Amino acid sequence: MSSDPTMARIGEAVQLHHGEGRREEARALFARIWEDIGGERGDPLHVSVLAHSMADVQDDVRQELLWDERALAAVALLTDDRLAEAGVPLTVAGLYPSLHLNLADCHRRLGDPGAAREHLEAARSRLGALGDDDYGNLIRSGLDRLAEQLDPMQNKD
Repeated sequence: MSSDPTMARIGEAVQLHHGEGRREEARALFARIWEDIGGERGDPLHVSVLAHSMADVQDDVRQELLWDERALAAVALLTDDRLAEAGVPLTVAGLYPSLHLNLADCHRRLGDPGAAREHLEAARSRLGALGDDDYGNLIRSGLDRLAEQLDPMQNKD
């Protein structure tokens, strides 16, 4: 794991949510970290990872979408060197498919299949940046499931 104390704190909050099922506590810790890093003005790595994780603990899909949009905006400011320095085993290009998958799913749940398809295609166009590993397979299968969910919505655009 990274020696970056902020990344370690974000990791603790992720563990609260995913590892221990303590969603409310994770959301509260994410909110404290968000304030500590200066919100969207913080280090793009911290902003992107925190926002991507904060989206997962939202009860309202509109709030989830807002956090995922913040993550996407911050990733655009990241460099591969910054990711490597933090011990993140992906390139910046490898972050986009997951972000677009999450954005597409939010738009689908909000009843906007057109926007969902745009993000689905954006994710698919960047799949080459992912390896043939568990993470890459997870994202690919998520995109396949989302595409199947969007098929019945075809006539609702």
